[in-house]
Amino acid sequence: MRTLAFCLVAAFPLLAQDAYRLSRVATGLSSPTEIETPRSDGTNRLFVVEQRGTIRIVQNGLVLPEPFLNIASTISAGGERGLLGLAFAPRFAANQRFYIYYTDPQGSIVISRMRVSTSDPNRADPASEEVLLRVAHSQFSNHNGGRLAFGPDGFLYAGLGDGGGGGDPLGSGQRLNTLLGKLIRIDVESTGSGPYTSPSSNPFVNRAGALPEIWAYGLRNPWRFSFDTQNGDLYIADVGQNALEEINFQPASSAGGENYGWNRTEGTQCYPTPGTCDQSGLTRPVFEYNHSVGVSVTGGYVYRGRGLPALQGSYIYADFARGQIWALRNTPSGWENQLLTNSGLQISAFGVDQQGEIYIASYSQGSLYRLISAQTTVSAVNAASGAEGLVPGSLATLYGSGIAPVLGIVQPAAFPLPTQLGNVSLTINGTNAPLLAIASNSGLDQINFQIPWELAGQSRATLTLTVNGSARTPLEIPLAAVQPEIFTVQQQPGAWTIWATGLGSVTNQPATGQASPASPLARTSVEVTATINRVNAPVFYSGLSPNFTGLYQVNVYPPEGSPETSEVVIRIGSTSSRPWQRRP
Repeated sequence: MRTLAFCLVAAFPLLAQDAYRLSRVATGLSSPTEIETPRSDGTNRLFVVEQRGTIRIVQNGLVLPEPFLNIASTISAGGERGLLGLAFAPRFAANQRFYIYYTDPQGSIVISRMRVSTSDPNRADPASEEVLLRVAHSQFSNHNGGRLAFGPDGFLYAGLGDGGGGGDPLGSGQRLNTLLGKLIRIDVESTGSGPYTSPSSNPFVNRAGALPEIWAYGLRNPWRFSFDTQNGDLYIADVGQNALEEINFQPASSAGGENYGWNRTEGTQCYPTPGTCDQSGLTRPVFEYNHSVGVSVTGGYVYRGRGLPALQGSYIYADFARGQIWALRNTPSGWENQLLTNSGLQISAFGVDQQGEIYIASYSQGSLYRLISAQTTVSAVNAASGAEGLVPGSLATLYGSGIAPVLGIVQPAAFPLPTQLGNVSLTINGTNAPLLAIASNSGLDQINFQIPWELAGQSRATLTLTVNGSARTPLEIPLAAVQPEIFTVQQQPGAWTIWATGLGSVTNQPATGQASPASPLARTSVEVTATINRVNAPVFYSGLSPNFTGLYQVNVYPPEGSPETSEVVIRIGSTSSRPWQRRP
């Protein structure tokens, strides 16, 4: 036990180098394009739009097995087309209405209204669809826009791309007789005839040759826009052509009608040739960056949560291609931009939960993350990965400074694991947590412990750390039924052993703190699958590792010829681990 425990401690130093980092919340998603939550229903559900035509619900760190909506058979998806946007009605809790934005089989942009099923709050009623607006978009498949959002005025805003092709060959951005390349504003919630009306306060309602839905124009492919929930200011991230990515700003006091420049300008530069051009009447971006930094902006939200006070009032956004996440703030001396972290992810969407915390979707990885501080005094995470979402029965790690009053590593000598070690103890929802090891190295401390089995079925818990008889400030931690992650892989001819955490409930469950049984084995209650280099690897055992506490193992037959540097992934239900790979 001492050798393996030492390896587990040594393998996972404090993770964060940046001031902020991403904590993985859920996996198993397919090309996510949007994250939304109904602000008024109190369920803490996150609705994730998948490009293929489905909407999934993430609740308590788990992706629900059945989609909220599946219209994959009735849309076109691929490239930049697909199901792209979702917005819940301001009075969703009362009327159960929501709105979606997608491309139909002909490539047209469609905005529809739907209702939730009367028999299941986690399922939509596809038969309730009412098409509100259809905009022809068949000549090119790119630049579809896709964002829907209700403004503080109760009207629905939608961001449409310019119709595609390089350089806006249709001239949509500057033409007021098309909705392409525009931000539109329509009234969809008031009673009356027709699917919607254009508010009389829209800037082009009475202008000849202009469409009344238009609120602002001169956009290339707005991905995405959002309103500051505190003051109503509007931020628009517009993807550039060959040179510049831009953030546009519209104060809440605006009467609309802004021309953001495309395709007379790209960012603050004349287009297509930088130089002298007429920029009169244009609203210039408040911030831009060139393609040496990133090549495809993804708009986010102004932060109004409580967990990251230093970001209060900052606009959080990212670059899709290179994964940087920034905070843009309007200060008395001008707009200031701060790099928060380099994620290495393809960030396709941002979202906020009902508490105002920021979530991020990784397009290629199909995962959902939450933005958190890397400088948190104490954080409790999955021992194998550093992710949030702790699983009863499994190993977890507490990181912090000054939490381990020892030098080096202290471990127990035998089972059952003690609940006090080196003058340190932990309780979770009042239940003592067994301690596997505590360690301190140059002021960086960690405590490895088991999440008590008794917490199964709970979604959140309060962890209290006591050091030298003094209780620290309690820490709220999320719990999950499963959160598979890989410590390491033992590669032997003919069979590989994957050491893991977070595989959940088992048969022949041992008592909390006790060693796992060798006969009969404690097998996982839910089937575990594995892939090696994306090829199925048959599993012949998945369960607790005998004679250890809180550690799982998955034994597989590797595909013939699998190299030592193979990428290994395990999956339980709809939740996958992060890929593990031995470096050459």
